[in-house]
Amino acid sequence: MNQTSREAAANPAQASAQGREQRHVIRNRVSFLEQKIPGYASIIGIVGILILWELVCRLEIVPPLFLPAPSLILAAGWDMLSSGELHENILASLYRIAIGYAIGAGCGIIFGLVLGFSRWVDAILSPVVYSIYPIPKIALLPLIILWLGIGETPKFTMIALGVFFPVVINTFSGVKNVDPIWIKAAVTFGSSHLNVIRKVILPGALPMIFAGLKLAAGTSLLLLVAAEMIAAQKGVGSMILHYGNLMITTKLMVGVLILSLLGLLFNRGLQWLERKLLPWK
Repeated sequence: MNQTSREAAANPAQASAQGREQRHVIRNRVSFLEQKIPGYASIIGIVGILILWELVCRLEIVPPLFLPAPSLILAAGWDMLSSGELHENILASLYRIAIGYAIGAGCGIIFGLVLGFSRWVDAILSPVVYSIYPIPKIALLPLIILWLGIGETPKFTMIALGVFFPVVINTFSGVKNVDPIWIKAAVTFGSSHLNVIRKVILPGALPMIFAGLKLAAGTSLLLLVAAEMIAAQKGVGSMILHYGNLMITTKLMVGVLILSLLGLLFNRGLQWLERKLLPWK
């Protein structure tokens, strides 16, 4: 027993005071970590980058052809919006990503739950999933076009494949990380397999499922652009490729910024949905 322990044992009142002081320090540290950041704080970084970008272009440190100023990009975007070109391309891309993402995420969650819940399915199909997952999905596009032809179906398939695997793996990991005591308690009280999955395993796996959905959102945008650049007449990816070939970098950057904005909106939307479905988190 060290000297501090002996003093605490000899003087209980002093030990109690020291304990209260330590708890107070811990609460202050936790309170500091949990401070709410103002909503405008997330905008400061973006505004700062835009101002720096504009200054670099105005001072002609970088030629306008290589990096146009944000003000010029905004003017080009307004012209494209006024002509209806931007509206048409954005709607085409949103349609493709909505269909592909919904199919890939839905199938990924269901398959991941089955994979995590059944040892037989896990033993048989896990090696298949983990062997296909590292393959770059864009490398499969020529084969998918050969199988499905030229149209919207290959684009839906590409996006769905890119979303499917991250969601499957994260859902599977989430199911495996559910506390077995919860499952045993539910089974002991007579819950059916369906109720165990619906009321115990699925809520316990939701944090990991949402992690997979967020990861898949970025992947879906990458595959959308790649598919539209190769086999599409309309869409943000096709628009970027078109203006890149013409070396009209202001309109090219409009497409890049739209993709950045879409990625931000998808992430914020998934965060909002996660807060609604996981209030305890």
